[in-house]
Amino acid sequence: MNKMKTLPYTQHSLTTVFAVVFFLNFFGITYAQVDSSSELYKTLKANDSLLFEEGFNKCRLEAFEHLIAEDLEFYHDLSGITRSKESFIETFRRNICGNPEQKPRRDLIPGTLVVYPLYNQGELYGAIQQGTHRFYQPAPDGSSTPGSTALFTHLWLKNDDGWEIKRVLSYEHRPE
Repeated sequence: MNKMKTLPYTQHSLTTVFAVVFFLNFFGITYAQVDSSSELYKTLKANDSLLFEEGFNKCRLEAFEHLIAEDLEFYHDLSGITRSKESFIETFRRNICGNPEQKPRRDLIPGTLVVYPLYNQGELYGAIQQGTHRFYQPAPDGSSTPGSTALFTHLWLKNDDGWEIKRVLSYEHRPE
């Protein structure tokens, strides 16, 4: 019978591991998601509201157009790729807002939004925002019914005017 030899952890190896983890955390070399009370989180959550509450739900496209990068890339698992701000806005106008009687609604699922900062040599230049949202379809009686849920990932870049969304991934759309 083959016996596998295991090496016991020594006090020295455990101390080394803890020292490395402490060093990385102390000097800010590892970055995790930001707290929901942070300024970055609040800013990007407000931007999410402009995109979806004002734009998607109320069709007030002017409320979020300034947040969209000219060279936006939007990857959707069901409807393909959109490669510019102009195409995105036109598709939005025509498909999402084109028929008020068939207008879907989007809600962010509470507790799912997370934000990860992106740094270049200690300077914040962008952030990744992820979450889950639910879409509702209008019913003939004026109410709405859950249609699907999906995951999203947004790449935000910081510029002189604030933040703009550069890349969007919208995926894992599944029926309720």
